[in-house]
Amino acid sequence: MGPDVWVTCRELIPVGSVFAFLAEHRDELFPEEMFADLYPSTNGRPSVPPQVLACATVLQVLENRTDHDAVAELRCDLRWKAACGLGLYDTGFDPSLFIYFRRRLAASGDRDRIFARVREVINATGVLKGRRRRALDSTVFEDAVATQDTVTQLIAAIRRVVRQVPGAAAVAAAWCSAHDYSDPGKPRIAWDDQAARDALVDGLVGDALRLLGRLPEQNLGEQAANAVGILALVAGQDVELAEDSDGTDGRWRIARGTAQSRMVSTVDPDARHIHKSRNQRTDGYKGHVALEPESGLFTAVALRRGDGGDNYEAAVAEDLLADEGQALTVLGDAAYGTGECRARLAAAGHTPLVKPQPLRPAVPGGFTLDDFRIDTSAGVVTCPAGHTVPLTAPSGPHRQRRAYYNQLCVGCPLRGRCTTGKAGRIVTIRPHHDAQAAARHQAATDPAWQDEYRRWRPLVERGIAWLTHRSRRLRYRGVFKNDAWLHHRAAALNLRRLINLGLDITNGTWTINTTNP
Repeated sequence: MGPDVWVTCRELIPVGSVFAFLAEHRDELFPEEMFADLYPSTNGRPSVPPQVLACATVLQVLENRTDHDAVAELRCDLRWKAACGLGLYDTGFDPSLFIYFRRRLAASGDRDRIFARVREVINATGVLKGRRRRALDSTVFEDAVATQDTVTQLIAAIRRVVRQVPGAAAVAAAWCSAHDYSDPGKPRIAWDDQAARDALVDGLVGDALRLLGRLPEQNLGEQAANAVGILALVAGQDVELAEDSDGTDGRWRIARGTAQSRMVSTVDPDARHIHKSRNQRTDGYKGHVALEPESGLFTAVALRRGDGGDNYEAAVAEDLLADEGQALTVLGDAAYGTGECRARLAAAGHTPLVKPQPLRPAVPGGFTLDDFRIDTSAGVVTCPAGHTVPLTAPSGPHRQRRAYYNQLCVGCPLRGRCTTGKAGRIVTIRPHHDAQAAARHQAATDPAWQDEYRRWRPLVERGIAWLTHRSRRLRYRGVFKNDAWLHHRAAALNLRRLINLGLDITNGTWTINTTNP
């Protein structure tokens, strides 16, 4: 093992760095009892103490290293050796121990304990005491696999069923003929021939449906059941039945448009098409953060599939703020400006300081909803031309109310600025309309609201930049593993930020030494 690196080479380790801090305080930060449940055997200690693995994990995610690269750093970099308490001649450990450590954490029911431990240190220092603002934001992370087109997904899903489901190989040999599924390459067709591509898609969908329909009835294990479910999803998400000229159903073809929540790869079934904005589109996941803007510390993080759905942002905001235990001013961009999100924040005792979602006029440059006088209690709407019509009763899953102007729009001099619909303007009123209208008015007219939003909300972008620096592309597959990585990444960044703020420990008490940041 050789001499202790921290003892002999202390002058070479940068003062104030994460490396120096871990070398000095790793036992206080990650005490042995913190990982006692991961290694319950009474037959001896693990070959590598979990505290060492925890320190190595923090450095790995902080510097965005693979398992193999992290072990190489432990072998050759004095800073890593000092931080983890290794000797000068210590060669580290096998990279597979990182995998075993993550698996033990995942199976323990307390997967995010490293993040939680750093959060305990934050609370002990009191650095967040009296700071009652939290900024919410999200960012896109790219998945770790290549996006597959419909043909590739169908072939991969059929191959997986053949491999993992008992009896599927015999069914495929008898009923699946559109492609040689033992051939690892792509089908040999003229890819510039539209008719050939259409015939291939039709044949692959037919193979998938025949395979699914003729599988023997049996109890399947988890992997086999997942393979069957993925094939069923892939066989239906991107295709539709074409119609012949006589109106009868014809061959299977690629569907016009994109399926909602479309799976983009059979290798990573959780990855999705992500639209962070109208111009930013990628395949992967959405990472969400809650950050205290003054200190730059993450108070909560979460990674989700990100394919949206009703009240998506409202549910994420609730999750990020669930452990706060105090009333907060919550800052967020327009993504968190839905009526449902505002209502949930207010119900939890928080004050939303959220940018309102923009109103889009029915006619470019024309009237928006705020140009109508809407009295939800009286149930009437008055248009810019002065016509008043009643609102319908709430209906549909979203409990919307509507005002139909119909013939009142005929000959109206303002029609060109109001609607292009032949039946006249239809005004749709959603739940929480009054709160949304008040929020838009406040954001547009209240200087105090504008000053506070402009001062504190942009600071979350700094945290997003730290989070995604050299880490935009994920290393793992699936929500569960990538969410664990995100928590480790946030824990490492929080630790670095605390050290920069002057983190110290005196007589077992964590403090922020402001005189020596």
